[in-house]
Amino acid sequence: MLKNTKLLTIGLMLFSLFFGAGNLIFPPLLGQGAGDQFFTAMLGFAVTGIGLPLLAVIAVGLSDGGLQEIGSRIHPVFGLILSLIVYLSIGPFFGIPRTGTVSFEMGLSFLPDAIREAVWALPVFTIIYFLITLLISLNPSKVIDRVGKILTPVLLTLIVVLFLRSLFHPVGDLGTPTDAYAQFPFFQGFLDGYLTLDALSALVFGGMVVAAIRDDGIRDRKKVAATTLKAGLIAVTCLAFVYFSLAYMGATSQQLGMMDNGGEILTAIAFELFGSYGSVLLGIVVLLACLTTSVGLSTSCAQFLNRVFPKLSYKKWLLIVTVFSAFVANVGLTQLIAFSVPVLSMIYPAVIVLILLSFLHSSFHGYRAVYAGGISGAFLISVLDTLTGIFGFDFSWLEVLPLYDQGIGWLVPAVIGSLLGYVIGKAFEKKAALT
Repeated sequence: MLKNTKLLTIGLMLFSLFFGAGNLIFPPLLGQGAGDQFFTAMLGFAVTGIGLPLLAVIAVGLSDGGLQEIGSRIHPVFGLILSLIVYLSIGPFFGIPRTGTVSFEMGLSFLPDAIREAVWALPVFTIIYFLITLLISLNPSKVIDRVGKILTPVLLTLIVVLFLRSLFHPVGDLGTPTDAYAQFPFFQGFLDGYLTLDALSALVFGGMVVAAIRDDGIRDRKKVAATTLKAGLIAVTCLAFVYFSLAYMGATSQQLGMMDNGGEILTAIAFELFGSYGSVLLGIVVLLACLTTSVGLSTSCAQFLNRVFPKLSYKKWLLIVTVFSAFVANVGLTQLIAFSVPVLSMIYPAVIVLILLSFLHSSFHGYRAVYAGGISGAFLISVLDTLTGIFGFDFSWLEVLPLYDQGIGWLVPAVIGSLLGYVIGKAFEKKAALT
């Protein structure tokens, strides 16, 4: 069995890997929009931002080959393609660059505007930021000790200080819910949880947790899964505290003015609570949170790409990932979010279905048709819905789907697809038995 101190270290490492750019900027934005409905909205956010990542980590712990093996239950090619999509989405295309842009826009908020708005500022910062990421990630065996034992406790302490100050000296009263939060606070929070990328990240970070557990001599699958669950519970407990804290601060910030992103909200709150020192405190929190996530994602992506394309070494892939991420980061935070939202809207439902079905694997005898039917149903609806939002295509018939107005119209088609897959799988099983 793993020692409690080692288990705690792995759990804190997992939390710190999860808690990055999106986790900082989206809960305050949710809180400001939801106002006095922030708790209900956060319950929805917790489903996709906390509960689903925990399930994903456990699913990886129960599998032999992680994300690719789970995807290969449909077909090996699908498993490889899904893995590439997930790794590239949370890696150099969206996730890793976002840590750099958020670090720049929030972490350096205490600097004069003349410096931060200079043409050279973002390129210079991203070069330094991703160089640090590269140096820390060169020795992946040290990531757990560096992140779990050093950076995470500092990060949590700083967030606790900020929250306690806001709790005893709030910047204002709970505001009035706006837009979708006034009608469907739970479901809007559910959709907001997509933007954290945590469910996708969990499929990757879960592999790091499993590797750390196995390195300590635990090989039995059930024991690995049980230990992974314990580490995951430590991580999501910390996530829950931080998310609700940030959302509460956002919910009390309406009197500071409605803002476009959570970075602006947190910056304004920190300045209101601590003055100029608050900007420095927030900068340290943001830099630590983003750097730990950047290291974890860069390490995982480089290891995966090295495994799939072994002609290039881990270090070469790491260099490619960090350089590409630095380049993409220079498009800016607003553009990155704009690019990532439609992609996440398309792939998240399919990933949710895959994770949930992996827990029911034995109950439907692992039929490939069940996975294919459920994922196809979810993916088809999410693609059509996304195309409607981007290009204005007329798919008005989608509105007849249950829960479509709440943003999860893909749910019923996924269930129907899974049931049809079970019927097909059962029929082929009987046919094989007769031959």
